[in-house]
Amino acid sequence: MNLQVQPKRPAQRRVRFQKTGLDYTVSWSVIGLFAIFALISLHLASFVLIPLTMAIVVGLILGLAADRMGKLGIPPMLTAVILSTLFLGVLGLLVFTIAGPINMLIENGPKMVERAIDYLEGVSWLRRPIEALSSSPVSPEAMLQNSGTILSTLATGVTPALLQIFIFVVALLLFLASRLTMRRALIRAFSHRDRRLKAIHLLNEVEAALGHYFATAVVVYALFGAVAGIIAWVGGLGSPLLWAVGAFLLSFIPFLGIASVTIAMMVGGVLAHESLLIGLLPAIVFFAVDGLLENLLLPAAMGRRLEMNTFMLFVAIVFWTWLWGAVGAMLAVPLTLIGMTLFGGILPQARPQPNLPD
Repeated sequence: MNLQVQPKRPAQRRVRFQKTGLDYTVSWSVIGLFAIFALISLHLASFVLIPLTMAIVVGLILGLAADRMGKLGIPPMLTAVILSTLFLGVLGLLVFTIAGPINMLIENGPKMVERAIDYLEGVSWLRRPIEALSSSPVSPEAMLQNSGTILSTLATGVTPALLQIFIFVVALLLFLASRLTMRRALIRAFSHRDRRLKAIHLLNEVEAALGHYFATAVVVYALFGAVAGIIAWVGGLGSPLLWAVGAFLLSFIPFLGIASVTIAMMVGGVLAHESLLIGLLPAIVFFAVDGLLENLLLPAAMGRRLEMNTFMLFVAIVFWTWLWGAVGAMLAVPLTLIGMTLFGGILPQARPQPNLPD
């Protein structure tokens, strides 16, 4: 039997191209251009994206309540109607609560402006800027005379705001009604069983984190509002209910919200009292009490699971405020929390290696 030995074929060498610095520059340039176009798109589409994003965030927060109502046998559409009505009812109650004090504040606005001007004119180093402001075409007197034009200009922004509210309400209702359907479709989009389990875990983690954050924030920030109302009542600032609701709502914007309430108390106290020290006392007390509660009570209530880096949170607030304004500032914390949860679930966590002695 003759065996024919076939000659060996030369081994095929894999050619590996080594990337140069120019290749990395091109890659990062493409990523940078994509990021720039993404930011431009988010800004240009803010009219629609703001209410849609807020509806999704609120829907995720109400997800735990929707699941419990679903276990009781309530249909998804009826659950969406009930939860949406309750949420909008609470917002309406807050608006109705502060409507009276705001109307009174608008009626007394010209007197308060005149009093503020008289007070500022009494400060020696502010006389020259006040005189320059009074002689300019945008003086306080001109603003008071043209108040009707100013109000009509503000009224032109009411129609877009009402349209955004309509988009938010409809989006929230439909999101809550079809939440489980979209959840199943998202999970079935993954082919492997492990990835499906990971997707289920991530969705549960996001809803649990947002629900825990919102429930804790409502209780803690309600305490902040009560403190602000009591300080305004004792300090003679007037309208303690307005101060309480304002501090409660602004507390959802970390750093900037409490700073705004403190500055407003400083201005209100100086205008309400003749003595500068007594006028600044309510703001000082509020800032001290709020700082104590925020540094002791809030971390203990939130827990380590929702602990966020202070600097990164501040950067997120500045970014979303620059992109979407005041609404973006309120959405900064929930969006950061969603990003942290997804980041921690997708990327593998390195196990700490014990430093054993030799």
